[in-house]
Amino acid sequence: MDDSLIQKAHQIMAPLIEKMPDTLFGIERQVYLSTSVQELTEENRRILNRLLKAFLERMLEIDASDIDMGSLGCRGSIWYRKHGDKKPDPEMGNYTKFETDLILLNSLMERQTNLLLEKKSIDYSFSFETPGQAEPIRLRANMYFDLGNLGLNMRMIAGEIRPISSYNFHPNIAMALSLAHVKKGLVLVTGITGSGKSSTLDSIVDANNKSVDAHIVIIASPIEHVHTSQRCVVRHREVGSDVASFKEGTIQALRQDPDIIVIGEMRDPDTIITALEVTDSGHKVFSTLHTSSAVESIDRIIGEVPPIEQARVRDRLADVLTVAMSQKLPKTIEGKRVLAKEILYMTPPIRAAIKNNNLNEIYQMLHQGASLGMVTMEQDLKRLYEENIISYEEALANANNKKRFKEIVKYSV
Repeated sequence: MDDSLIQKAHQIMAPLIEKMPDTLFGIERQVYLSTSVQELTEENRRILNRLLKAFLERMLEIDASDIDMGSLGCRGSIWYRKHGDKKPDPEMGNYTKFETDLILLNSLMERQTNLLLEKKSIDYSFSFETPGQAEPIRLRANMYFDLGNLGLNMRMIAGEIRPISSYNFHPNIAMALSLAHVKKGLVLVTGITGSGKSSTLDSIVDANNKSVDAHIVIIASPIEHVHTSQRCVVRHREVGSDVASFKEGTIQALRQDPDIIVIGEMRDPDTIITALEVTDSGHKVFSTLHTSSAVESIDRIIGEVPPIEQARVRDRLADVLTVAMSQKLPKTIEGKRVLAKEILYMTPPIRAAIKNNNLNEIYQMLHQGASLGMVTMEQDLKRLYEENIISYEEALANANNKKRFKEIVKYSV
């Protein structure tokens, strides 16, 4: 990090903070600081932006997946997540909570600032150019209020898409993901934050883009990877800038002659019901959920809607769901990350179990469904452990059903 850049930034921000009235707190203080930023000279604004760019370039240097900064939680430091561990980086300097407020507000467009002040949190994409990189570096960002100050997380978006062949899907699963073989149905990719859901979804979109003549509409918040149209026309609609909501984007997509609709996240009852209705009308839909297992995904979808709608949603979900894949990224023995996945492939008995609300029966069907392409998280973690890719402790820590994991490892010895 260039120390002179840090010093210039401190000098620019010091008088703005000194003039700030002591009587301002929370939203009023952020309104004041956002106005102060707008009054800076263009050169001073460029310096603050260069400082933020330096923070982001550091991610490339140390192969970090995430950056965090701002408010009291970061203790004035810039934090990076590298191979799963998040730590402060002393080389990036130290900043007061008001300084990070100014740096962050300076990076936003006026429309984004207004939305942040209104909603107290915004999701957006961010990109910057750097020497040695042919394409701009893209990141997914979330800026939010934290005890009246601003916090930021940015996640690096992989420049290259992982080829679908690297997932080693069973032929049944590969065909279910492909429009060439299955023209309709709902495919869910689930997992906790940071489990690689978006990367998997991009791999599936890329595989279809290269193999079928069709139209793909992607609705996301924010748009991460921008797909270049190949055999498909690929449209990207970012929630908040191109369309008001996931629900609206999904409804509007029906009037755009789509073959595949990608819904970045089924995060609310309206989006869930709309996604099921669109799939039921004969479209192929891909989406994500924040759940840690395939069975939990089914339970979550049904539980998210009002009780009066649950029976109808349960029946419709049983009819349209084709694949539910849940994934995690346990740490390898070498300190890197590896994909562990649970895959549910819909069969008549599983459809019946969903309709009859016998979800507890599905796990056993998953466990016994290897010939059809199914695998439980515990079985896949066992495979990674036996291949000496992850430790026993890491496998156990990532198991959804720790008792079952211990049993299947014990009986295989």
